[in-house]
Amino acid sequence: MQVNPKTVQSAVSHFSLQIYYEDTDFSGVVYHPNFLKYFERAREHVIGVNTLAQLWKQKQLGFAVYRSDMTCFEGVEFADILDVRTQFHFESKYRTVWHQEIWRPNSQKAAVTANIEMVCMNQSRQLIPMPTELILQLGQDPATLT
Repeated sequence: MQVNPKTVQSAVSHFSLQIYYEDTDFSGVVYHPNFLKYFERAREHVIGVNTLAQLWKQKQLGFAVYRSDMTCFEGVEFADILDVRTQFHFESKYRTVWHQEIWRPNSQKAAVTANIEMVCMNQSRQLIPMPTELILQLGQDPATLT
């Protein structure tokens, strides 16, 4: 039985994050748009900041959010140290889907979850296939992608 590459998930990556006062609203709870920033940082951690910088400088390639779906189950508070858990799979040679969760210390469930679809684009904002070397670096066989 052949495995569909669209369903093959990456390993779970963990990114630790400290919540500062500036991240919160007047009540000491994280202002919800900040969760998107935290998810972005975790994705950068998986791909590598240097890799992303090289892609932009050398090939004028970057990534943009195509679609996102985020659900907040409980508040995250000032001084929490969070675990941002990230898994992804390739939807195609143009798009990756990232499942991300934010966990509070000693919690039994994720405080925030998101599914975020990213696409590869050039400097002119045109959809472009991800470079083969990046696909390989992220653990996928480029021949399995359409």
